[in-house]
Amino acid sequence: MTQELGRMERPPSEAYRGRRKLLLVPRVYPPPADEAEGSAIVRRYWEQVHAQVASLESGLGPVRHVYHESVTDGGEEALTMMESVDGQCHGFIQAKCAAGASYEATEDAEILRDTMDLQGCLMLPFAGARVPAMLREWLADATRRRYEHIAQRIDETLGEDEVGVLFINERHQVQFPEGVEVFFVAPPALDDYRRWLNAWAARRSTAFAEEAPEEQKGEDSESD
Repeated sequence: MTQELGRMERPPSEAYRGRRKLLLVPRVYPPPADEAEGSAIVRRYWEQVHAQVASLESGLGPVRHVYHESVTDGGEEALTMMESVDGQCHGFIQAKCAAGASYEATEDAEILRDTMDLQGCLMLPFAGARVPAMLREWLADATRRRYEHIAQRIDETLGEDEVGVLFINERHQVQFPEGVEVFFVAPPALDDYRRWLNAWAARRSTAFAEEAPEEQKGEDSESD
């Protein structure tokens, strides 16, 4: 069963004693450096994540395992790499590891590469429909295997009466192992981030549409 933090009371420790608990934190992506509003929202989001996870830990126990999509090797080296990718998330994970949590290898490197390659291929233009249809089938299979591996890693490493935290995109398809109680961490700033991201994407789309005619004019003048 998945429960949503922020829309429920702090869980009593006795209710989940002896069970495996997983805190599910939606992954948010760092905005471009020039996006002040987005940066402020992301900072607020992480402040709320820290507070809500701390509240959960007071009822369930301390986080002992940290999982993050796209991480194929755990430990200190993976933590150092995270610092260059997402400083806010790195700070959270570093604090949990300093408190005794293990940073776990979460994904299979080969399956993750297959998924990324197929996603890249599907962004290319195609002359017909047969090849992209085949690629979508392969991508669906790779995605299924990817999320199955994540579930397997959680099942293998999260012990009885332990608490883990998973950072993953909101559209994930992970079927969590039987006996794992999942708590969806939903800070108020998550809705703000969704709204900002949609507005930013719309602005980008409009800007590209407005720039395209100018580029086309330049190409036409060169051909004359």
